Amino acid sequence: MHLVASASASGTSSELCISPGGRFPPFSSEGKSPRKVSKGPKDLTVCRVFRKRTCCDVAQTLPAFLSIRRLAFSGEANQECLHLWELLECAICDPRVGVQPGPPLICSSFCDVILQACLNAFFSVEAKHHVLSPCGFNDIVCGKAAEWASNGTELCHLAGFSVYVPEEHNEGAEKPFCYGGKSSLDSIANSWRGSESGSSFKTESSGLIEDFHQWVSEAPFTEKVTWAVGGMVLTAGLLFVSKRKRHSHRQKQAAILRTARRLEARVTKPSSATSQGNRKVNTR
Repeated sequence: MHLVASASASGTSSELCISPGGRFPPFSSEGKSPRKVSKGPKDLTVCRVFRKRTCCDVAQTLPAFLSIRRLAFSGEANQECLHLWELLECAICDPRVGVQPGPPLICSSFCDVILQACLNAFFSVEAKHHVLSPCGFNDIVCGKAAEWASNGTELCHLAGFSVYVPEEHNEGAEKPFCYGGKSSLDSIANSWRGSESGSSFKTESSGLIEDFHQWVSEAPFTEKVTWAVGGMVLTAGLLFVSKRKRHSHRQKQAAILRTARRLEARVTKPSSATSQGNRKVNTR
């Protein structure tokens, strides 16, 4: 069932944090203004580009991190898909999203870009909330995104988000803020660029790498992986790399700016996908 976007004409119902419901954990800052998150047990696991002003804490970012990790391993996602899925999962931490009622409102154009990048990545239906989630090692049957969704709007709905579709918006009414538009991606890229030379980077990262090496050693993975610290756009340090390839800070920034340019120049056209060979039985 598709979720119905419920935002006021101005894009927010107030400037106070409102728990989104659905698959998203409630905000501990419910009823308060978005604020800076300090280091410590409540610090953001990922999405740290929003650390200076957000409704999130570890309760929201840990599930986002686990989703990205599943997509990287058993979801078999390519680099572009991983970058964009991380951006999507971090929507909940954008302060403009946190003060809107209901699940995060995503721009339909951004959803379309995600689907095109993730067509061949594997997903399954998560049992607790019955939403689409990257395939996990314990999932028996997983299907490619191309089989689950015929367009980006459907993919985002299935993943538990609300979607803003311009064609369905009343003409003359004020457009609500939707996450993933060119302006929002530019803002994220600019925030990240400003933190590139941060003096606390090395100090902050030294603790992260130890924590995530422990994550990897305890995970039931058959693949040999490396967790590296190195200027990731949203995590400000945590970056997945395979043995074959490292993703640099500059590559990560380029991916977001490339997506912003693609959204700006994009000509709307129906998404098409084939379902042949899109299912697999997870025998790991």
